[in-house]
Amino acid sequence: MSVTSVEKDLDNLTLTLIADFTAPRDRVWQLWADPRQLERWWGPPSFPATFEQHDLAPGGTVTYYMTGPDGEKYAGYWTVTAVSAPSSLSFTDGFADESGRPNDEMPTTSSQVDFTERNGGTRMTVVSRFADREQMDQLVEMGMVDGLTQAVGQMDGLLVPA
Repeated sequence: MSVTSVEKDLDNLTLTLIADFTAPRDRVWQLWADPRQLERWWGPPSFPATFEQHDLAPGGTVTYYMTGPDGEKYAGYWTVTAVSAPSSLSFTDGFADESGRPNDEMPTTSSQVDFTERNGGTRMTVVSRFADREQMDQLVEMGMVDGLTQAVGQMDGLLVPA
């Protein structure tokens, strides 16, 4: 698996995941930039994602839902804050209701994704920032760490040369 570390920093309210891939940076970037490729890894293996809207530009919105093993759908959204292809992406990540509108009763995270060339491949660093300790604890208890690790772990199979 490409995930090399996942660190919770309680003082700074961050969760940092680092993954190293043998693929070039442009190829790893495409797994985020192309919604059909993003669907193949976003979310844990038993909760496949379907992206309905994918405007990967500053101010853009990305909407999706994950379908659980029982057929229940869980909606989410990103509000894109910055994009510098193929080196970085930042967005607010949140939960949505059945109609795709942000669910203000659930916490959001501010995510920063950086792609750097490293040893002929790519290092991807994902930093999720939480508003407060309560929200961080809530999302960690909901399985965010395992879910993110499993999701990113699926990227390996998509980066294998055809």
